[in-house]
Amino acid sequence: MITNGHLKQVSIVGTGSYLPERVLTNADLAEMVDTSDEWIQTRTGIRERHIAADDEAASDLGAKAAAVAIEDAGITASNLDVIIVATVTPDMPFPSTACFVQEKLGAKNAFCFDIEAACSGFVYALDVGYRFLASGGGKRALVIGTEKLSGVTDWNDRTTCVLFGDGAGAVVLQAETNGRGIMGTVAGSDGSLAGLLSIPGGGSRNPINSENFSNGMNYLKMAGNEVFKHAVRCMCDASTKVLDQCQVSIEDVDWIVPHQANLRIIQAIAQRLGTNMEKVILNLEEVGNLSGASVPVALDEAARSGRLGNGDTILFIAFGGGFTWGATLMEWNDGK
Repeated sequence: MITNGHLKQVSIVGTGSYLPERVLTNADLAEMVDTSDEWIQTRTGIRERHIAADDEAASDLGAKAAAVAIEDAGITASNLDVIIVATVTPDMPFPSTACFVQEKLGAKNAFCFDIEAACSGFVYALDVGYRFLASGGGKRALVIGTEKLSGVTDWNDRTTCVLFGDGAGAVVLQAETNGRGIMGTVAGSDGSLAGLLSIPGGGSRNPINSENFSNGMNYLKMAGNEVFKHAVRCMCDASTKVLDQCQVSIEDVDWIVPHQANLRIIQAIAQRLGTNMEKVILNLEEVGNLSGASVPVALDEAARSGRLGNGDTILFIAFGGGFTWGATLMEWNDGK
């Protein structure tokens, strides 16, 4: 955990998001697998999700969200010092997706890299960007969560294909802004539980060959019930830790922006933290689980709807494969 008492203040000064044009509804899925709109909504809270075009890659989605965030911040791409992309669906193993985004934006002054922490990716990347700016390493950072999960989804598996969508969200971080900005961060991992949520194929452990491909190892695998239990516990623990260390009570939090994995998970977290769902930013119904893009897309939608006011205290929380989890507490001040 890091608090910013002796470091430069860092705030989010611009947000952006992008969702592909194609919408896949629960009714559409019912024609593909043995499921129904009622079954999906009751168990997940999801009604529809967006699916990227065949020629859209993670960098395409991320660059479109980033362009909106850069414009919102009132800067140009040349003002960026670093670009950090969180994704589990990179364009390719290397170069990094961040480098492709840099080229699309023309951000020639930024250095670029990816972070892979599954659904916690954006919160991890936000932490890294914050630390870089707070320590004086630069003035502005672009942090992106972007995913094309449709490419790693087994569309014959009704337990997973109903959950995921494609999209991207981005924020511009700026040092030396007004207000407290990012107040504290917490992150954690437990590699002993890696097998409960993973894409087992495609790396050096299980390279994609004809045998592994035929066994579906290039698709996302999840033990849903086990993931549910750990997600609730870990996100609640991270939230409590960052609140305690920043000496802020849950009653003083104006908005919670959680990873949009499952409505039941989010409701359980709110109940355990002792807060109400009116404080929770939700877009799960329309977009599904966007993995690393989940939190920034929900944040951008909340910001553009006028729900966030300067001085509001916001709690970001996420959980993903690894297992990984994290929380960030900040005071909203976009300078507008």
